[in-house]
Amino acid sequence: MRVMAVNGSPRKHWNTATLLGKALEGAASRGARTELVHLYDLNFKGCISCFACKIQGGESYGRCAVADDLTPVLKRIEDTDAVVLGSPIYFGCLTGEMRSFMERWMFQYFVYTDPPQSLFPGKIRVGLIYTMNLSEEQVEQVPFYGLHFGLNEMYTRNLFGETQTLLCHDTYQFPDYSRVVMERFDPESKARRREEVFPEDCRKAFDMGVRLAGGG
Repeated sequence: MRVMAVNGSPRKHWNTATLLGKALEGAASRGARTELVHLYDLNFKGCISCFACKIQGGESYGRCAVADDLTPVLKRIEDTDAVVLGSPIYFGCLTGEMRSFMERWMFQYFVYTDPPQSLFPGKIRVGLIYTMNLSEEQVEQVPFYGLHFGLNEMYTRNLFGETQTLLCHDTYQFPDYSRVVMERFDPESKARRREEVFPEDCRKAFDMGVRLAGGG
């Protein structure tokens, strides 16, 4: 059993990376071999719309033809049993690096049949972890967020298999709130949530890793 985590955050030791680490701990507890990839360490771009992956009989059919630092990562995912993606939400969406990764990862397998089919060799479990400054109530008030998360889950499920999502709200953004303009948020409230709620989010991420590794 192999489980890979892909970090779409520029920070390697903060909320998103911490949750991905917990997910890998959960997978490792079931005997899985784990790997963590930091997208911001890689030199790559999103889909360039060359459509080489769509040319029947072509040497890149079903495979992204772009060769860069992401190429070996995409190949290794084909040899994993599960993958968990993590991204903070910036301006309502995934980070640019995570979006570019998902374009390259997903489009190569997407076939324009009716209904659409997948060229991915087999099935893998997928976990999606999002961290955000917004509270649960704020997310519920803006339908776009639910649509965005739901579409990502739908696409990954249709292309790869079983998918599950974890939302981590109202995250603690800065080690020292006194150094930034932050009138919109209460640093003390943020600190309490970091102490009281974030550990529960970590537990949920650990449990996701257990499930991704086939533990129920």
